[in-house]
Formats: sequence, C-alpha cells, structure tokens
Amino acid sequence: MEANIIPDKVKEYFIKGPRKIKKITPNDDYTLTIVFDNEEIRLYDMSSSLFGVFEVLKDIDKFKEVFIDESGNIAWDIDKNVDSAIVWNNRIDICRDSAYMDSMPV
Repeated sequence: MEANIIPDKVKEYFIKGPRKIKKITPNDDYTLTIVFDNEEIRLYDMSSSLFGVFEVLKDIDKFKEVFIDESGNIAWDIDKNVDSAIVWNNRIDICRDSAYMDSMPV
C-alpha cells in the first residue's frame, strides 16, 4: 500500500505553525482580505467557488456578512436569524488553514 504523500505547501505551513485570523474584509470582487496573527495580509479569491454550498454567496450582500467563527474559521450564516449553534446546517465555513494555504500574499 502506498503511503499518503503530504504536499510541500502543507508541510511548510504546519512547520511554521498554524495561523489565526485576526481580521477579515470582504471585497466587491468576491475576494477576502485576511489579516493573520503573524501580521501577514493575504487575498483569498472565492469568485470561482460560488457553487454548491457556497452558491448563496453569489448575493454580494450575503457574501459581505462574513465573520470569524468561534473556531477561528471564515464563516457565513445562511439565515442570520437562525442560531447556527442549534441548526448546524445553517452555517458554511472555510478552514483558516485552507484559507491561508489557498490565498496569495498582498
């Protein structure tokens, strides 16, 4: 059986230690400007990912409701009048580690 191979960018990311998101700003072009705890600013482009569970974010006003959730990930509540702690499938999110690795430095 072949061993799983961890991509170099994933190894490098975890060697330096996982990052925490300090601030997130939605932009009009469906990108997110993310400030991490090491003061690095990165741009995460979601413009080609607005399908499936993320399709609701095609509404730019909904996209701009982004926040950092209690786990430190990027998140949106589908219906902001519903408590996502009770209705688990009301929230969509992006892991902060993936957001870092899949974003570009500004």
